[in-house]
Amino acid sequence: MSDTKHSPPTTTPQGPGDADEATGPASTGAQWPLPEEAFWSEKTDPHGTTPPEAGGKEPEADPEPETSPEPEAPKRKRDPYLDNVKFVLIAFVIVGHSLVPTLNTDSARSLYIFIYTFHMPLFVLISGYLSRNFWNSNAKTNKLVDTFVVPYVIVEVGYALVRLGLGQKWSLTIIDPAWINWYLLALLFWRLSTPVWKRMKHPIPVAIAIYLFAGFSQISGDFSMDRFFGLMPFFVIGLVMQPEHFELLDRRWIKIVSVFVVLGAAAVSIFIAPKAPLKPFYYKHSFQDMDLSWWMGLGVRAGLLICGLAMSYAVLSLVPRRETWFTDLGTRTLYCYLLHGIPVLIAKDQGWLELPWLHGPLGVLAISASCFALAIVLCLPETRTLFKWVLEPRLTWLYRRPSGS
Repeated sequence: MSDTKHSPPTTTPQGPGDADEATGPASTGAQWPLPEEAFWSEKTDPHGTTPPEAGGKEPEADPEPETSPEPEAPKRKRDPYLDNVKFVLIAFVIVGHSLVPTLNTDSARSLYIFIYTFHMPLFVLISGYLSRNFWNSNAKTNKLVDTFVVPYVIVEVGYALVRLGLGQKWSLTIIDPAWINWYLLALLFWRLSTPVWKRMKHPIPVAIAIYLFAGFSQISGDFSMDRFFGLMPFFVIGLVMQPEHFELLDRRWIKIVSVFVVLGAAAVSIFIAPKAPLKPFYYKHSFQDMDLSWWMGLGVRAGLLICGLAMSYAVLSLVPRRETWFTDLGTRTLYCYLLHGIPVLIAKDQGWLELPWLHGPLGVLAISASCFALAIVLCLPETRTLFKWVLEPRLTWLYRRPSGS
């Protein structure tokens, strides 16, 4: 989620009130890191039965109902696993953005490469998985405006005002998303493309082919088209995944393998940090932009795809599935995602992240700890109470009522 093109002049970086979601990855009842209830919300039971609000049909009423109605089924408990993953991912987002002013040091650059290998691929993969039944409901379709278009415009204007307040020039280009806002548009277009992928016999090979050959073209960043193609395979892979695939990740031997995958990725990040360019990790640049031959470009893109998937599944396997101290915080990651840019932007503009003592291992540790603390604050219920009216608007007046209601 880092980007040199769309970032404010002082930086070079990037990428979700909750309904009572009861089930986890095994039942698609999850919400995921960005706009929670609408961006990643699915309400399907563990066996794939779609309830009325997700497009299912209400059972017809009995013409002679019984005098004593049956008791309501107890609410299913929300799966803490999903919320744990959400909080971990959103904290890494802030860390990655905050490390940018210190990337001239090997320690900061190593952690930056490690994070960017998996955090955006995993965001997109989960977004694809939770888009499987998105078009089964009018309510979810309406939320394309509520939780994509409206927040996008609000964030664009908000960050333009922040930059103006910091003494920078007024800059507002709605078609060219600034910094973190690119993910809102990219996810919107991935969601719109979902019916096409679901009709294909072999969607994953097609998506991978498009991803690889997109490197031959210098795709414009307007409407996030560069990231749309650059991260497409992760969305489609998530789209075709089934609940049992997530259950496989809970096996002991996979957890052991995942530990070695993460340690290996960390070692490789440390080894390549001094000389590795950062452009490939943004999943948006052409082979020409990266000064790569066509065969080297294809190799780099294929390698990043493999590494991104391996790290994504390793992280999913290792995140605790039980309830933890940060489980509740993971239910409000929308606010952390959309609001964290303000303090980070101010810190960069004022030079707080360029202090000499921050350029080293101790500085990396201090920045990471501060970012996790910021993630906690922005995921608190008080933060949601304060900003819900603007970040999660309820625009029911904008839509026609379903026929027969």
